[in-house]
Amino acid sequence: MEDIKIEKSSGNVFADLGLDAPEERLAKSDLALKISQIINKRELSQGQAAALLGLTQPKVSAILNGRLKGFSLEKLLLLMVALDQDIEIRVKRKPRNRERGHLRVVCA
Repeated sequence: MEDIKIEKSSGNVFADLGLDAPEERLAKSDLALKISQIINKRELSQGQAAALLGLTQPKVSAILNGRLKGFSLEKLLLLMVALDQDIEIRVKRKPRNRERGHLRVVCA
């Protein structure tokens, strides 16, 4: 068998791939996943979700398929509010053992 190199993930696939703004990309991805879960749980069609969110059906389709170019973090947060979700933003000092602060989405 050929040797296979295994590399441990940092927990952020966007950072592992060397993409720019990896924390923002991960936050947007996490929000889009939660939006998708809510739409699916409510058994909404894309058209119904579009009407509820004030979007076009193609934009809902883009979110559901993870195509988030053109969607800001702020817009995704506002879509969560439109889905009757509370958004709480907490700012705190980073731990001393970490070089810099980070951005993270935690969905309950």
